[in-house]
Amino acid sequence: MIKKKSDDATIFIGDKPFMNYVTAAMLQFNSGNKEIFMKARGKHISRAVDVTEVLRNRFMNDVKVNNIEIGSEDVKSREGREMKVSTIKISLTK
Repeated sequence: MIKKKSDDATIFIGDKPFMNYVTAAMLQFNSGNKEIFMKARGKHISRAVDVTEVLRNRFMNDVKVNNIEIGSEDVKSREGREMKVSTIKISLTK
């Protein structure tokens, strides 16, 4: 899922095709944003890292990783159980 907030450029990594996220990040930088954020939870964390590395190494060599935040969130499962899900937020600057 790709979402953008009005006050910052945040890309939420989900199940869409990989290159959609790379393209979204390039569009954010090309539209004048100096900083964007990649956010992911659970099994999508590795995809967020991969998107960041493809963006930096293949498409935009001047993009730098500014900060990485990791954590966990409490989420209710479909069965109603409380569980913790790992999260990552990658800050990229140009």
